[in-house]
Amino acid sequence: MTLAPARGLLPVGAPPPARGWDRPIAAAPGPIRFARYAFGPNRLGYCGPDEAGELFQQATVGGDLARLRDLAAQFEGAYPYLCLIARSNDVADPLHPAVVEAYWLGGGLLGNVRMRAFGDSLEARFRSRLRGDGWRWLGAKPEAGAAPNHAFHVLDVFPRLGFMRTGETDRALEVMDSCRIRWGRVLERDGDSLVVSAVPLEMVAGRLRLAGPRVERIRGWVDGTGFVEDIAPGDVVSIHWDWACERLDAPRLTALRAATERELRLANQTI
Repeated sequence: MTLAPARGLLPVGAPPPARGWDRPIAAAPGPIRFARYAFGPNRLGYCGPDEAGELFQQATVGGDLARLRDLAAQFEGAYPYLCLIARSNDVADPLHPAVVEAYWLGGGLLGNVRMRAFGDSLEARFRSRLRGDGWRWLGAKPEAGAAPNHAFHVLDVFPRLGFMRTGETDRALEVMDSCRIRWGRVLERDGDSLVVSAVPLEMVAGRLRLAGPRVERIRGWVDGTGFVEDIAPGDVVSIHWDWACERLDAPRLTALRAATERELRLANQTI
């Protein structure tokens, strides 16, 4: 099958097609939704427990929320952010749907996280692992306007800690682009894959920015089982690594784009 031609892509700021793509979306329970975003890197061994098969099963046909909570707590990168967001909003459950959405997509409850609480959390987690300018730059991010969401972790924390551990600095841009939560407009379905128009990162004059959209193929299902249903051309899906996580409506897409652009600006201050 030949990928759709580039002329079918919509530019970053283009309005959605008039076909009614923004159908109401009933979000999945918080633990299931967390697992659907966490599965992409987990299956590659990048974070969380060595339980990718169970994570996928529970996020699709299983739905054992207690077990999903146990698995989520083992994601050492994401779970402390969830706890911080929940605590800052007097929410008892770190996997409350609104907490999960704020972490992965931005917006919502993030506005109630106090700068001091965010800074204290970063210090407790990362200061002993960074020295000199590395910590000074990261420690200053809350005051500069950063928020404790996934975009911040990928664009500001991971380059200083993740690449030091893996040594894959030559793949920095590729890994950051795959690890951040991206969005893609569906062009067509091809078996268990989706062909989408996605917006990648690029580095220009030493600065990160969103590039023009490109056609790519992502994973949607395994033998017909996956995280997205009732997908049609023109719909927008969120993407983590090469997996479609969920369909996005207009408010969620707006929140994700705003969070991404804000964290890009902050990352470029200290890149």
